[in-house]
Amino acid sequence: MYDINMLQLLEGAKQAEGLTVIIDVFRAFSLECYLYDMGVKLIRPVGTIEEAFSLRDRIKDSILIGERKGIKCKGFDYGNSPSSIRKEDVAGKTIIHTTSAGTQGIVNAVHADEIITGSLVNARAVAEYIISRQPQTVSLVSMGSGGVRPAPEDELCAAYIKSILEGREFTDMEQRVNALRHHGGEHFFDPERQSVFPEADFYRCIEYNKFPFVLSIEKDEMGYAARKHPI
Repeated sequence: MYDINMLQLLEGAKQAEGLTVIIDVFRAFSLECYLYDMGVKLIRPVGTIEEAFSLRDRIKDSILIGERKGIKCKGFDYGNSPSSIRKEDVAGKTIIHTTSAGTQGIVNAVHADEIITGSLVNARAVAEYIISRQPQTVSLVSMGSGGVRPAPEDELCAAYIKSILEGREFTDMEQRVNALRHHGGEHFFDPERQSVFPEADFYRCIEYNKFPFVLSIEKDEMGYAARKHPI
């Protein structure tokens, strides 16, 4: 039904064609789904910290969320942690979001016909959206760690979406996602890194098929926008 390209990292994003899914499970695009669930007005993904500050000056009631090497960017309101953000602080606000991997994939997917984001929390919705669109070519891009090293959680998400598209959905997803605790998600269980990688983030990010929507990337005069698209 489709030509499915399984791609990786920043180089994969640059090569992506057709309907492109930029995947970042820990934590960028899981977080963005949780943010919309908290009632944010709009999310604007950006590539650089400088662009984030510039947009904040132009957008009233905007909030800066982002990280580099997992650590909250200096001067930002929040890091990239879904368990650390309070609904009452973000509801109705515009979020400006920059990360080491996920948002870099968006800005580098210059050959894509269409871009959506992907994570385990909305993996089935992503597959159903692709099926509804009937594209000739699908590119599933696992962004990995910092966009430069493969990450098991992103590879699993891509493989799971592909399995649904091919009508052979994994029957052992519960075991596969739980295995990430010891293979990809170890940093969330390091007592010395809880201020950056809280254990609660791991469990939020592996709650697969929680959200029945995708985030579709559009571009306007202010840059990129990730808009919620119900399935």
